[in-house]
Amino acid sequence: MYSKKFGRLILGFCTRCSTSVVNGTPTSTRTTVSWTSVCKHHTQFLEHRSQMGFAHVRIRSASKTTVDPNEVKRFQLLANKWWNEQGNFAALHSMNDLRVPFIRDNLLNAHGGRRPGKPLAGLRILDVGCGGGLLTEPLGRLGADVLGIDPVADSIGTAEVHAWHDPDLRGNVRYRAITLEELSEKGGQGAGQFDAVVASEVVEHLADLETFTLCCNQVLKPGGSLFITTVNKTQLSYALAIVAAEEVLRIVPSGTHDWDKFVSPMELERLLESNGFHVESIRGMLYNPLSGAWSWTESTSINYALHAVKLEEEPNLDEDDPEDPTVIVAQAKARRWYN
Repeated sequence: MYSKKFGRLILGFCTRCSTSVVNGTPTSTRTTVSWTSVCKHHTQFLEHRSQMGFAHVRIRSASKTTVDPNEVKRFQLLANKWWNEQGNFAALHSMNDLRVPFIRDNLLNAHGGRRPGKPLAGLRILDVGCGGGLLTEPLGRLGADVLGIDPVADSIGTAEVHAWHDPDLRGNVRYRAITLEELSEKGGQGAGQFDAVVASEVVEHLADLETFTLCCNQVLKPGGSLFITTVNKTQLSYALAIVAAEEVLRIVPSGTHDWDKFVSPMELERLLESNGFHVESIRGMLYNPLSGAWSWTESTSINYALHAVKLEEEPNLDEDDPEDPTVIVAQAKARRWYN
């Protein structure tokens, strides 16, 4: 739940002071802006996009790549700032308090207990969009063999330098500057090799969710787990994740998020379950900018975490080259559109 201070912060964000002069004396009054003005601003934003010819789509259409060049440029500028715990990625550092136990506990439920102190020993995990390794490292310290991948080579360089200073990570953590689709393509070293795939605060930056989902399926072993944390596509998430976090509180740099790329839990679950996954759980997450801490919440209206499992049975594909991700994308779309 929101703390009282956080509630006052939100209330302050929803109101503004206006000053008027009565009989020569300045007086202040509070004029309600509330979510109505935010929603109005958001509606105007959508209308402007429509006038400019941008059509709204429920799920991003396939571009055969997960990489958005604009996102790569944005994170290129931040590549040396990943490990500043008070900087642009402070919220991601504190998110480890939720996402690491979420991943650990679900994997332990699926695979049972491992070596004391190293509960994830023997498991191979792929951290997609790993950035500077903020999540890769704690998973490695739990004993997992973790491969972090990211299309931004400078971020991978930052991750490698940071991990090098910890001898305990050298046998468990590796990094590659490579895309998910390159890793999963036919003949790639990642096909069917991983017990779990993690994509934390990543899918809202991708060019194509369809390719992402199918590539995750390709690299996972049957029964493997997919963990996602992301932002819901609601008016509240627009108000807090973009207007408040980027423009008012400056928690993250302006332009970090694009509301069009947010995806609701229902849409994400539908996409995953039409492409060989079963969604096991979805949990709401809440960030308190005053304390800098995350907590679990019943509401998924802003941030949420999802755990899905790859189905044991592979779909029967009858194409000449069934392992080609492009062929799989086309087949999946045909099944969903025409069945």
